[in-house]
Amino acid sequence: MTTSATRAQPASAADARSISQSIAEHVVGCDYAALPASSITAAKTLMLDTLAVGWAGTTAPGAPEAHALLKDEGGRADSSLWGFGGKLPAAAATFLNSISGGALDYDGVNTVHADIVALPAALAIAEREHASGKEFLAAYMIGSDLCSRFGGSITGAHKGWFTTSIYGAFGAAAAAAKLLKLDATATRHALGIALSQSAGTQQSNIEQALTKRLQGALSARAGVFSAQLAQRGITAPREAIEGKFGLYALYQEGNPLKVLDGLGQRFEHENTAIKKYPCCACSHASLEAALGLIREHDLKPDDVTAIEVTHSTFMHRLVGAPFNPGDNPQVSAQFSVQYALACALLRRRMSVADLEDSAILDPAIKPVTERIRIVVDETLKSSRAPASVKIVSRKHGTLARTTETFPWSPDDPPTATALQDKNDACFAAGIAPLDAVRKAKLVERVQKIEAVTDMSRFFDGIL
Repeated sequence: MTTSATRAQPASAADARSISQSIAEHVVGCDYAALPASSITAAKTLMLDTLAVGWAGTTAPGAPEAHALLKDEGGRADSSLWGFGGKLPAAAATFLNSISGGALDYDGVNTVHADIVALPAALAIAEREHASGKEFLAAYMIGSDLCSRFGGSITGAHKGWFTTSIYGAFGAAAAAAKLLKLDATATRHALGIALSQSAGTQQSNIEQALTKRLQGALSARAGVFSAQLAQRGITAPREAIEGKFGLYALYQEGNPLKVLDGLGQRFEHENTAIKKYPCCACSHASLEAALGLIREHDLKPDDVTAIEVTHSTFMHRLVGAPFNPGDNPQVSAQFSVQYALACALLRRRMSVADLEDSAILDPAIKPVTERIRIVVDETLKSSRAPASVKIVSRKHGTLARTTETFPWSPDDPPTATALQDKNDACFAAGIAPLDAVRKAKLVERVQKIEAVTDMSRFFDGIL
């Protein structure tokens, strides 16, 4: 029988002991000049999307409470707080901005939720270090790419780890190390320190607890702190990635050579899907199918007698439980395909407005969710698509549709208008909505970020 430690070794003649060092050397050696134009364009799009959903997420449960705690603790005013305004130490700002970015579950998703980890870390350290826009962009792209590469290297069944947080600490550490100008040895130590802080579980998703939206933030902060400790000379294991008790041996089974494949030549954040709906990605395919049928046939709640959803085992684990608002109505709504489809039938949408308690606790919702039956197809292996919906209508009989591709994935990207509509709606929400002038200024600054000479001034005139 093969042990997990054996499985962690690459299946080639390459030296497994060089993987952590190879990643560190890539972080040090990859600069703006080496970045593909298509990857830069993708990074700017994802940056703007993540900032937008972060602005809207400032009022989501968990974000105001974390802001109050961190503001009370205070500290050096190094890095800006999206939406909230003001500044805090870099690690604290990273933590809060990551919470806001992930709170509505509206952020982009690749193999993991890379951008709510890499962007807050890179922006916070870039401000603190007065980095240029080009230096920031390189660090952000390196961190986001590594998060997604780690997530894409999994070969075995998901064990229940929250992969964004177990891999996010490494991507955030890489981004921070790049901006702190650490050499390869110190960068490798930063990755090793991140290993000691790597953690996260899908139990928060299953129990629909607020800690779900904190886990990515904890890993982002851990990555920043890891790089700061390495900068001060703290050492760590040399084989954090591939060692006997390293990342792959103890966490998810995987092939670390996949992380190195094309490293520095292609950037995986180009494969990130921007979310069309503010809910768990496991509900999107079903929601897309249901909305298509509802709009095409002008279905009304009184006309629909039953709805059946068929999805994979993985999807069912995260969004298939009966809808029960419980103690955390917003998280429960985000992780319930029944709630998403009830919104589709009652309101013909699933929007940020549907994450308000008044919408979630609307008495009309529960009876609709009770008409929705979930079927698990164990032959489906994907975490996002396909998914199928059948709607039984008094007027039209049984209607069926399957969504084969995750909505707004790179294979089915949003139009420029749809993406702008999403960003406009998000920037108009949150604790401090942006007016048209400041929103335009922020958009222009993102699009022309290469011209920024000092990232500590990035939010001037906006926050």
